[in-house]
Amino acid sequence: METSDKHDTGGQFEEALERLHTRGPERQGWLSNHAPMVVEALAAHGRAGAVHRWLDLYEDRLEDFPDRVAPVTDDDWASALGDPRRITDWTDHFSRALAERPFRSVLAEWWPRLLPGMYGGATHTVIRAGHAVRALEAGENAPRLAELAHALGYWAARHQPVTGVAALPGALTASAALDAVPAIEPGHLGFRDRLAAVRRLPVWAASVTDPDTARDRLTELVRATTHRYATHGHGEPTMLAHAATAPNAVLRTLDSLPRELWAPSLHAAWIASAAVTAMYAPAEPVPHRPAAALTPEEVLERAVAHGDEHVIKFTDTALDVGDEPALAAAVRAVEISAPLV
Repeated sequence: METSDKHDTGGQFEEALERLHTRGPERQGWLSNHAPMVVEALAAHGRAGAVHRWLDLYEDRLEDFPDRVAPVTDDDWASALGDPRRITDWTDHFSRALAERPFRSVLAEWWPRLLPGMYGGATHTVIRAGHAVRALEAGENAPRLAELAHALGYWAARHQPVTGVAALPGALTASAALDAVPAIEPGHLGFRDRLAAVRRLPVWAASVTDPDTARDRLTELVRATTHRYATHGHGEPTMLAHAATAPNAVLRTLDSLPRELWAPSLHAAWIASAAVTAMYAPAEPVPHRPAAALTPEEVLERAVAHGDEHVIKFTDTALDVGDEPALAAAVRAVEISAPLV
């Protein structure tokens, strides 16, 4: 299928990726490097002129790659899965794989292996992969393939399954199921501590096996989580953005995957959204406030001017959803988040 490359920015997008590929996917031992995701979002929306200006502001948050430990091989990859010391080794592994095979073939092999661990790195692993795949679907070249290698390498190194979660009665719609998610007990601090405290989640769409139905339900989930941010995002403005951006990363990747992987992708995306919802739920929602007659372009302009990486990525997802409640949610993200300075 012929596609229009919205990322055709006169090479500025590729220059940004090459600039970023000299740096690692994390900083301060665990925090994610958001820059590759943000520059892809900017490029996808025709904001190439903002890419390097934004990177200059973000530059001091970038760190070098950790040292290599040992090559990841086809025989021992399982023992290296989820080992953050092996980030560079995993990136090397996927660089070799993508040099030898089409990227959709590599995804078909590795997506089911990585999918159960999409919660590692606070879901930034799958989010970065979704951005990389969108860029490749628009147009394939060496820097974009390298970005997918970096994204998959990060995901493999931070692979972290969610286990031991009891199923609660569910609901028919994604919105109602999110309302049924019980908040974790107060007192937990960081993401990993909070994730370990998630012990009960409602069932939703668990019986879906048909690929097309899975796509429909995943689209519904992205819409529901995006809308919900407008009334619940104040619970934790940064982290609750992931309840929408993580499933949207999965949705963006479906067309690059075999259809038999669509339903498992839906189920994993639901657990991610529901877990984040449980981890950062506010005590009470706030009333919905419609966006002040802003166009999508105006909403994007506000997000870019604000500069926060999560605001830009959440706005990117809100623009995918495209309706008034989604635009209102993006405006809300601008209002309650600290700007990048």
